Amino acid sequence: MSANVETMFYVREKPWHGLGTQVKEAPTSSEALIYAGLNWQVTQEDVYTENGRKIFGYKVNTRSTDETALGIVSDRYKVVQNEDAFRFTDDLLGEGVVYETAGALQGGRKAWMLARMPEKYIIAGDEITPYMVVMNSHDGSSGIKVAMTPIRVVCQNTLNLALNTAKRIWTTKHTENVMSRVYEAKETLSLAGQYMGELGRGIDELSQIKLPDRKVLEFMQEFFPVTTDMTDAQRKNNMRLLEDLKSRYWDAPDLAHVGKNGYRFVNAVSDFATHAAPIRRTENYRENLFLRTVEGNPLIDKAYKMVLAAA
Repeated sequence: MSANVETMFYVREKPWHGLGTQVKEAPTSSEALIYAGLNWQVTQEDVYTENGRKIFGYKVNTRSTDETALGIVSDRYKVVQNEDAFRFTDDLLGEGVVYETAGALQGGRKAWMLARMPEKYIIAGDEITPYMVVMNSHDGSSGIKVAMTPIRVVCQNTLNLALNTAKRIWTTKHTENVMSRVYEAKETLSLAGQYMGELGRGIDELSQIKLPDRKVLEFMQEFFPVTTDMTDAQRKNNMRLLEDLKSRYWDAPDLAHVGKNGYRFVNAVSDFATHAAPIRRTENYRENLFLRTVEGNPLIDKAYKMVLAAA
């Protein structure tokens, strides 16, 4: 497990992001906090200079279990405890929600929970399941963030496309009324339904855009060009990545039933973005991959826009 992932659990099969420790059954949110090692409190302390002078207007957030400093924030910042941030998902989704993944990143500065929503969608012949990611930070870098993340079940590819017609992310800041704002977040449910509906229409549109092999190769070479002005190492790396992407488009068994169209290409890029090993495996590359699930993956978005532009 990477050094930046402090604690985590997951349910059943290993998740696509490759992080975590398996548990036997899907827990409730309160049990998930224990499994994930998130059952601690954030306390606030005054901030002092090295010579003991108090710095007004700021607090340091610390973790109750070991007094680790999580971040210095303004005194307007309101702490949202892990249990409060995730309990609202129980209230929001109600019966049928399943928590599959939760954990802490970056020394406890960020915490998240991934909930599988009870609905299933069949789109272009594929089963696509919507997940909801709840992300909370304790270092002042961001507020509470809730994001829709559709997963293509057969291959665990993320299909979090940046649609112009429906948003998939809801956020609120750590300010005075943060928890009342969170508990008013019923709009996240309508966000989920609207996004999945528009995703279905988007995928249908992609399926109608026929792509000859020549055009697909042109797209791929735009991602990973191989030119004479590159160094040998750059050419070698890009050739490796290009061959990997080609294989995911032309040889993937799960795409055998999909025609040579925009949906196949976006799926191949998504499979690459979600699962391909990087050229340089940094300590926190899997954490960054997971965070891009929330923020959006630029490779997948680029592939989507390329196909639409070619229509």
